Amino acid sequence: MHTRIRNLCFAALFAALIAVCTWITVPGAVPFTMQTFAIMAAVGLLGTRRAFLSTLLYLALGCVGLPVFSGFRGGIGVLAGPTGGYLVGFLFSALVAGLLIDRFGDGVLSLFLSMCAGVAVCYLFGTAWFYILTLSGGGNTAILVILSKCVFPFIPFDLAKIALAVFLTRRLKKIIHL
Repeated sequence: MHTRIRNLCFAALFAALIAVCTWITVPGAVPFTMQTFAIMAAVGLLGTRRAFLSTLLYLALGCVGLPVFSGFRGGIGVLAGPTGGYLVGFLFSALVAGLLIDRFGDGVLSLFLSMCAGVAVCYLFGTAWFYILTLSGGGNTAILVILSKCVFPFIPFDLAKIALAVFLTRRLKKIIHL
């Protein structure tokens, strides 16, 4: 199969995986989903460019109205909502994690730390956006309160999702060549 077509197929496949993992949701101010797992698995298995493309495609599908965001929501308005920063942060998360893996290799520790850095970038974008929306809505919530809603509760789960992504990346790369 032509390399470009193959790359697009894998990007589409992982965009679908991100969407499916999004629907595995525990509701909250910022819902708990399996998106970060799918994005980090894409980075580990597909590499930086194809993982970035997968994430971009996932976001584009959501922006045109397909219900691929948490809570079976879709549309550009979701990006303007309280979780929009996390969605945009997914792009940079894939990029940062991928570039770090490219630079430091795909050993277990390198994968884990690179993916942690990627998720931290997602936290940064999402929390900043959530904070800005809170302030623009007339709230004067302290950043520590925002962090306690948007970051701290998710750290153990995201570490577990990253560990799963590392495990699957290491195992699947031995079996299949993406």
